[in-house]
Amino acid sequence: MSRKIPIHASSGNVFADLNLPDAADLPIQAELARLIHLQIKRLGLRQVEAAARLGLKQPDVSKLINGRHTGFSAERLFRLLNALDQDIRIVVGPKPFGVRRRGIMNVVAA
Repeated sequence: MSRKIPIHASSGNVFADLNLPDAADLPIQAELARLIHLQIKRLGLRQVEAAARLGLKQPDVSKLINGRHTGFSAERLFRLLNALDQDIRIVVGPKPFGVRRRGIMNVVAA
C-alpha cells in the first residue's frame, strides 16, 4: 500500500519554504559558509589552525564547516573569507526588465 506524499512547489528558497526567520538572508550565509569550508580545505588547514587564522574558537570553525552558520552575519562571513585570502566583490545592478517583480541577492564564486 503506498501513501501519497503531498508535494509543494518551491519558492526557490528552501529556507523560506520551511518558514525560517530571516529566510532571505540564509541562502547567502549558507553559500558564504560553504566557500569558507572550501578555502580552509584548499589551504590544507586543520580546524585549530583555521580558528587561529580566523580569530575564532575551534568549535565555531567546526560549526561553519558543517553548515551551521547561525550567529554569523554575512558581513562577518565576508571578513572570515578575507582572512582566508579571498577578495569580496559586491556588484549592484538593475534587474532584467520584466523578468521578476523584485531584485535578488546571490553569491557567485570566481
